Amino acid sequence: MSNSLAAERHARLFRNGRNQAVRIPREFELPGQEVIIRKDGDRLILEPVRKYNDLAELLASWEPLDEEFPDVDEGLLPLDDVKL
Repeated sequence: MSNSLAAERHARLFRNGRNQAVRIPREFELPGQEVIIRKDGDRLILEPVRKYNDLAELLASWEPLDEEFPDVDEGLLPLDDVKL
């Protein structure tokens, strides 16, 4: 989580047609045009939908894994060569 959680501000809820809405103050603006919203108890969590130009950009955005991959073929018999 970022250290911006210390910042706090009140905002009013309003209706936009049949939807409830909130105006996001400038200091809390999110990048892009779309968010993912999920509920955690009474809290609503908004995350920007990140768009990537290509696969390399997407892969570069991922955090490295700190765990070893399991040996998935442990205990299996060795493979036989197949002659076609």
